[in-house]
Parts: sequence; C-alpha cells; structure tokens
Amino acid sequence: MNEMNGKPVKDHPEPKDHKLGVFSGVFTPSILTILGLILFLRMGYTVGHAGLGKVLVLITIANLVSVLTTMSLSAIATNIQVKGGGAYYLISRTLGVQFGGAIGLVLFLAQSISIAFYCVGFAEALLTFLPPVPFVSSSSIAAVSVVLLFLFAWLGADWATKFQYVVMALLALALVSFFAGGLMHWDSGLIRQNFWASEGGLPFWVLFAVFFPAVTGFTQGVNMSGDLKDPGRAIPLGTFLAVGLSMVVYYLVAILLSGTVPNAELMVDYAIMKKVALVPGLISAGMLAATLSSAMASFLGAPRILQSIAKDKIFKILNPFAKGEGGADNPRRGVLLSGVIALATISLGQLNLIAQVVSMFFLISYALINYATFYESRTQSPSFRPRFRWFNPWLSLAGFITCAGAILAIDIQSGIMAVFILLAVYQYLKQKRGLARWADSRRSHYLKQIKENLNAAAAEVEHDRDWRPFILAFTRDSKRLKSILGFSGWLEGGSGMTAAVRLVMGQGIKTKRQQVKAFQELSVQIKEINSTAYPLVVPVFDISQALPIIIQSFGLGPLKANTVLINWMDELGKGIPGIDASRYAENLRIAYREGVNIVVLNADDHRWQKIEAQKPKERCIDVWWKNDAASRLMLLLAYLVTRHITWSGAAIRVLSCETDGGRDVEHNELMKLMEDIRIDADPVIVPDDSVRTIIEMSAGTTLVFLPCRIRENQVLDANGGSLMKLLPYLPMTALVMAAQDIDLEAEPDTGAQGELAQAEDDVTQSTAKYEAAMKESLQLQAKTEALTAQLVNHPKESDEFTVILKSADLALEDEEIAFRKVAKAKAKVEHAKKKLESLINGMGAGKGTNRQD
Repeated sequence: MNEMNGKPVKDHPEPKDHKLGVFSGVFTPSILTILGLILFLRMGYTVGHAGLGKVLVLITIANLVSVLTTMSLSAIATNIQVKGGGAYYLISRTLGVQFGGAIGLVLFLAQSISIAFYCVGFAEALLTFLPPVPFVSSSSIAAVSVVLLFLFAWLGADWATKFQYVVMALLALALVSFFAGGLMHWDSGLIRQNFWASEGGLPFWVLFAVFFPAVTGFTQGVNMSGDLKDPGRAIPLGTFLAVGLSMVVYYLVAILLSGTVPNAELMVDYAIMKKVALVPGLISAGMLAATLSSAMASFLGAPRILQSIAKDKIFKILNPFAKGEGGADNPRRGVLLSGVIALATISLGQLNLIAQVVSMFFLISYALINYATFYESRTQSPSFRPRFRWFNPWLSLAGFITCAGAILAIDIQSGIMAVFILLAVYQYLKQKRGLARWADSRRSHYLKQIKENLNAAAAEVEHDRDWRPFILAFTRDSKRLKSILGFSGWLEGGSGMTAAVRLVMGQGIKTKRQQVKAFQELSVQIKEINSTAYPLVVPVFDISQALPIIIQSFGLGPLKANTVLINWMDELGKGIPGIDASRYAENLRIAYREGVNIVVLNADDHRWQKIEAQKPKERCIDVWWKNDAASRLMLLLAYLVTRHITWSGAAIRVLSCETDGGRDVEHNELMKLMEDIRIDADPVIVPDDSVRTIIEMSAGTTLVFLPCRIRENQVLDANGGSLMKLLPYLPMTALVMAAQDIDLEAEPDTGAQGELAQAEDDVTQSTAKYEAAMKESLQLQAKTEALTAQLVNHPKESDEFTVILKSADLALEDEEIAFRKVAKAKAKVEHAKKKLESLINGMGAGKGTNRQD
C-alpha cells in the first residue's frame, strides 16, 4: 500500500472471493505444463542421442533453473502480499514499473501465443490417430481447440481447474501404464549399454535446447496468484512440489527407457513410450491431455497478467482490461483478447520462428525473477524479511547466471531478439513514466549505494581536484525561485548539487504547520520548474543565530555545503520584518565566516529575457580577475556554467587590470595560466577596474562575475564602492566572496595527498637511518667490550696493554658518537611519525579558509 496525496492507495482492489489452494491453483497447472509434449515425444529421442549418463546430467542442469528460480519466487512471495499478475507482479514490485511493464507485456503475448503452440501440438498429435478426413487439418483442429478452451477460461478458473483434474487423471494413468510396461521389459544389461551415447549422437547443448522447454512450465501456478487463497504459502509449496515431482518423473522415465529400448531405436522413434507402455492408448490420451492442459494453463495465466498490468495503468490503451467479472474477478476481456491472439497466430503460421523468441521471453522472465530477488536482498532493506527459510541471495544470483547461460546455449539469436524487444518497451515506459503507484526496491538500492559511496569518499583524502559546488540556495520569494534555482543549475555544471532553503520565521506548533505547508509548496515549485534541487524548509526564530547551525549541520559525512547562493537583497534581508540592508550584510558575513563561499545573484526578468533571446554561442561570460581566491573561484564557476547545455559554446573573458609590467606581460601571464588550468578563456587587459570601466566593458555581455566584500555592514564592490552604482547598468551579475582558495592547477600528487606521501617517505627514511645508526652503535659497543676483555689478560706495564687501552679509548669515543647519532635519528623518527599522525588526524578537518574580511 502506498500513499498518494496523503491518502493510502491500494495496488489492486481485492477480489471478493479467492477459491484456489495449493493443489488446484499452483501444483496442478504447473505439473501439467511441465509433463507435456517433451515428455511423451522427445524424452526417448534425447536419451537415445545423449545416453543415460549425459541425460541425467542434462535433466539436472535444466531443473537447476527451475529449483533456483523457485527459491527466488518463494522468497519474494513470502516477503510481500502477492496480488494478481504472477511474475509480472513480483518483478514490477521489485525492479520497478519499467522492467515490470516490459516483462509483463511480453509475457502476456508469449502466454497468448503459447496457447496456439500447444493447440497446434495437440492437433498434430490427434491427426496421427485419425483417418484422413477432407477439410480437416492441424490448423482447423487447433482453432476448434482454442474455442473450446476459451469457453472454460471464460467461465472462470474454477471451471478450468475442474477440467484440469480430468487431464491430471489421464496423465497419471498414462505414466502408470508406462512404468508398468517398463518394469515388465526391464533389462539390466541393456541399461549398461545405453549409459554412454551412441555414435552419431547430437551434441550435448543441442539436446539441452530440445529438452529445456520441458521445465519452463513451473511458473504457470504463479500466474494464478490473484486467484489463490494464500499466495505466500501456495506459490512456494505448490511450485516446489511440482518441480520436485516432475524431476523424479523425468529421471525415472529416462532410466526406464534406457533399461528397455536400445539407444539406436530411441534416436529414431518419437512414439517409443507407446511401445513400452502396458496400455499404449493411455500414452496417447495422456499426451493429448498434456497438450490441452498446457494450453489451458496459458489461457488462465495470460489474461490475469494483462488484467494486473491494466490495473496498474501502465499502458492507457490497456486500461479497459482491468475489469473483472464475478466474485473471482475473472478477466473475461483478457480471455477474449488472448483467444483472438491465439487464433491469429494459428492463421499466420511460422510458429517455429515465433516459438524460439517466446521461449526466450520465459527464460528472461526467470532470469529477472532471480535478479530481482538478489537485487532486493542486496539492498539490505529492513523491509526485506522473507519467511522462506532456505533463501540465499547468492543462489538467486546463480539462478540469474544459469538462465543467462541457458539463453546462450539454446539460441543466442532468439535471445538477442527477445532482449531487444524488452529493452524497447523498457525505454518507452521510462520516457512515459508518471507518478509511481507502488514502492519498489530501487530506492533501497540507491540508499545503499549512497551509504557505500559516502563511506568510500570519506575514506579518501580531500583534494582540490575533487571540488564541486554543493550549494545552499536561499530564497523566500516564490517568484524568484525559478531564477535562483536556474542559476544554481548552471553553477552545478553537471557535477554539483543544490538544496533550495526556505526559512520560516517563528517557533511552536503553528510554525511547524507552516513548515510542512512550505515544504509541500517548495517541492511542487521545484518540480514545476524542472529543477534537480532538494527542498529544505527550516523554522528559525533568529536568522543570525540559525545560519551557522544550518550551514554546519547540512549534509552527511564528506558531503557538506561549500557555497551559499542568494538573490540580491532577498532571503537574508529585504522583506523580513526587522531586517534591513545592514542585517542582510551581517548575515552574509556570518555565513561567510562559517567557511562557505558566497554568491549573490542580481537578476530580474529583463536580464533573463536577454539571455533567452541569445543563442548559446552568442553568449559571453565576463570574469573580473584580481588573481586571488575569489578570482579563481569565479573562473571555475564560469567554466562550470559553460558545461550546461544552455551555455554550450559560450565564450569566457577574463578581465584584468594592467600591471607595472605592462599590458603584454599581463596578457601573456593570463594566457599561460589559462593554458595550465585547461580553461578556454580570453584574457582582456583593462586600464583599471573602476565603476566606469566595468560598465563600459561588461554592460553588453551576458553574465558577469564580480568580486565583492563586506565593510561596515554593507556589501560593496572589490574597491569598497557602492554596488548600486554598478548593478543597475550590468546584465545578470554574480557577486562572489571566496572562503576557500581552490588551486586550479592542482596535480594528483600535490595537496594533502602529496604531504601525506612525503610524510610517509620521511618516516621510512628516518627509520632506516635510525636502524643503520643503531646497528653501527651495537657493533662499536661489541668492539669496546671485546677490547676491554683483552685488557684483563695483559699486564698493565706491557706494551700490548698500552696499545689495547688506546684502541679501547678510541672505540669508546666512537661508541659515544654513534650513541648520539642513534638519539638524533630516533628523534627524527618520532618527529616524522608525529607529523604523519597529525596529517592523518587532520584529513577530516577540511581546507583552510582565505577570507577577505
């Protein structure tokens, strides 16, 4: 259940009467689809070509897809309340409307076309028992079969289930007849001969492709999810019972065939089970019943998938198919459409070509079910609490990989075609997506990625090369919201982020209600102007006291605000009772002292219209350069603006005053700087930066970046002059104060990383010198001790004693020198380690400021 506009909305209206249980709703349609034509017409063929040993491996691998996907189905089915739509519902509620809608639509078409396939198979099998009759063909018999099955589906799942009980009885009798005949003709010597493949047998993966469709019916019960009493219990239990029993049946049939018929005969006789069976007619009846039951299961599943899609209102053209009839909400309109598609498919022919693509749709749906389960479990969402005890996310991933491998093994071309169709529908839904009608797992996945990425970013050292604008855009004027957020979007340059901040004055319950209302209004306004900013509404009693708290507390981990953007005389001053221009300037100073850059935007409708009237390549951005922190920040922001599509191809001019070195020297230095920092800008040397010069040079441009400062509670230009002498005569203008000095020429091995690397090298080198000095000291100490020991063995009056004594004195002096070297080296090691530790501890402290006040 979701909430839209504050009101709970159900994903689907609950049908009044669920009738089907584990056996009737899941086990029966699944087992009857699995034990179909492949069992009766291709099992002997597969055993004959592969030999018993390989065919047992083949059955195991094919059923591995069923088992792994069933485990994933069971996990999802026991984690959410499963409504109608089967695999579509499970995938859409996990991977989202795009994947769900794409797989749901193609699964509906695949199931509808499958009705035709099974009915044609029934007709071809029936023709082998009938004498030639004029005007009777497989197509006509298949069409009549579709009409008859349509009547059962039209009456509802309960009637269709009764028909399936008859089919189940015939199928059981056919298998009993075959097993009885097989045991009567059992030859243990023959089974040893048939264990290995005969010469001329088909390759393993070709046989796998022939056999694999036999195991693709295990989701037929899932498609009945909307008609089940307890889907969370019925889907896991019924599907596992069907898969488990069918595996046993296929293993036993393969073993009995190998023990009764030589491989050479198995390879060429498709109807070999009739020859082995005790009552051959029962095999024919079971085969015919199996094909009809498979068609019936598809006739029940396809309309319910369509009905679920229609209830979700994904495709407007399908909305009428949401209507159901009776207490069981029988989707008769979907039944009618499925019948029409089946009849059209029979009339068109070319079933073999379409059949391959349809098989791929089923395989891709199984792959997505496994991936969806793995995806949701890896989001580590607290809401993922499946009651299925044997679930493991890595088994779901293995199921996804196994399905992908099966696609490649069976028919890579059909697989590519099916994937292409799915992606086409996915992209269509992505473009047409409206409001989400339910919660899926994607947001949990994004939140998990945020956590991992924040942790990874926090573990890395901050560097100037990583700087990007994280903007707090203050505005209380709804009319100017579009202006400031539009400009903020330009400053982001595709790499930054913006929080749109609105302050609500006051405290208490009334203010809290105002905050909620303001947040809703701001959210709607942001969406209306197609901005990517995040809304933030903060109740404050005093702006001056609240500003530092807002700036310091905003963000998470390494993601902190580094820039404040505000309209000229807006949120922090004009229009708020008790706050004048001086308070506006003082509040800007407070924000600036918190270490964030200040950008004040002066733009009105006339200035915006001027920009909109110009083509992107005709636009020009002026940056007034003083070779300080503000200049470097303005140049970087101007470059980021040109990365926005609105400013694609716009020119940047860097205007600098002529220095004592002369115009040419200043021009060349700026040219070299632009080349070094890799920003395409044209230096323009002006005689001065007076008000008159700035107006003359920049009045005709499109956007101007000007440095500013705060003096005596006034926002002034860089020279301390009044901005009111400048701003009225300039186009859109951004006034900038830089609290951070960004090194535009920063290289990867400079900055904190470089200092840290150098500190580590210093520790290594000083440690090596200390160890060498220590080694030398120990050697001299040993030498001194050896000479001292020799003195004991020589008389003091002897010449040898005098020589040894002199050598010992010299060695002792060397030892003292070495000891001092050790002490000095040890001190250097300790100093280097302290410096390294200080750098490591200071990594999270942030950059220093370069304030201009």
